[in-house]
Amino acid sequence: MPAADPLSPAFKALDDAEIERRAAADPDAGLIPPGFWNEALPASVETKEQITLRLDADVLRHFRSAGKGYQSRINAVLKSYVRAQEKRR
Repeated sequence: MPAADPLSPAFKALDDAEIERRAAADPDAGLIPPGFWNEALPASVETKEQITLRLDADVLRHFRSAGKGYQSRINAVLKSYVRAQEKRR
């Protein structure tokens, strides 16, 4: 997944009242139940292993053309392939 665009200056300039108003108007935004953060556990992050990998120049160019995070995108494609192969078994 590509990295999110940086916040615009106009968005950064919003005051708390405007942020609250927009959140209240967003049908996808829900209230966080009381005590949620008391029970929440941090998500485990899968560690990655550094390797050397040789790729065709056109493949690397394709992933790099989308900008920062290209290695994560390559990993996501490979992970998707692995999961698809596991489902076939």
